[in-house]
Amino acid sequence: MTATVKIDGVSKRYGKVDAVRDVTLTLEGGETVALVGHNGAGKTTLIKLMLGLIRPTTGSVRMLGEDPGRGDVRARKRLGYLPESVSFHMALTGRETLAFYARLKRVDIASIDALFERVGLAPQAAARPVRTYSKGMRQRLGLAQALLGAPRVLLLDEPTSGLDPALRRSFYDLITDLRAGGTTVLLSSHALTELEDRADRVIILNKGTKIADGTLDELRHIARLPTRISARIARDAPIPAWAQDNGRWKPGANGILETDVAPEDKIALLGAITAPPSGLAGLTITEPTLDDLYAHFLDDQEMSR
Repeated sequence: MTATVKIDGVSKRYGKVDAVRDVTLTLEGGETVALVGHNGAGKTTLIKLMLGLIRPTTGSVRMLGEDPGRGDVRARKRLGYLPESVSFHMALTGRETLAFYARLKRVDIASIDALFERVGLAPQAAARPVRTYSKGMRQRLGLAQALLGAPRVLLLDEPTSGLDPALRRSFYDLITDLRAGGTTVLLSSHALTELEDRADRVIILNKGTKIADGTLDELRHIARLPTRISARIARDAPIPAWAQDNGRWKPGANGILETDVAPEDKIALLGAITAPPSGLAGLTITEPTLDDLYAHFLDDQEMSR
């Protein structure tokens, strides 16, 4: 992979407030990265720095090898951006709106019909005024605008806001296609559950500081949170030796036994449970979720202060 975005020691200060503090990170081509954090954590400020809409107080930002804050047009042409709250001229039709942005970006207007189809807006909808659009339709129009010119870097702020479950699946299918084509996709979102299986990496911000950066497996290794194991003994089977450890197992609903196990003990316990497997009616392994990891790293930062 080739680095498309490099942020080195970047801080952004507004008066006495540090919106972003000493953040260093690299984004690679063909990588989907989730940027997560509470409101005010610095996510939107970081995206604006990447776009060149604001300049860093200290540090440097390189987008496709250029400095977007200095007005490097070539870098900006190869960027796509969907803000959290999209806003369009309500009197224009969807097609007129997209044609306007295509001219601004110097993109062939003939390509916009394919974009409408790609984001799930029917030709009839494209001919209607934006004021008649639902929130989800405006979000899809915003995504089509972000995709103009086949950007190499796509920055999306709460991209699935207003989309129903079917459209969310279609959206993530589109992200998968872009990733396969080498596009860097940065997803800033509060929807941690839907990001969990769709991001190659997770970057966690809190109070302007990067507190975690890695794949889910890497973050789980660092956090060392326990794995939940749920087992159900087969009907009429004798109670196995492992299930007689009352200090470990807690009874749950429908005859299920549950326990939390440390990472270093997980494989040995699973080996004991499944030897032999005939005594089991069911087995569920629940690894720490992104929500769990997010809460852990926030708590860890607070405790270290």
